[in-house]
Amino acid sequence: MAIAEQTVLIENKLGLHARAATKLAKLSQNYQAKITLTLDQKSATADSIMGLMLLTGSQGKEVKIIAEGAEAEQAMLAICALFSNKFDEGE
Repeated sequence: MAIAEQTVLIENKLGLHARAATKLAKLSQNYQAKITLTLDQKSATADSIMGLMLLTGSQGKEVKIIAEGAEAEQAMLAICALFSNKFDEGE
């Protein structure tokens, strides 16, 4: 089983709020991979909007992402792009 691991910086102003969490959850559901995000000793699966919001990821914080499964690498690339594009939020 493939495993990909990456640490990303939350750059968008509002952090992992409802809209960003929803985008991340929808994106992660497109891949055959279990994706987990960890921030400050708390973890959540990427397909859980509520779980992602409970991480309280704010701008400037680092999030560790682990993807496991057949499409782990593809999922990781897509998720890292989402973070670096600031969740497509105009600011």
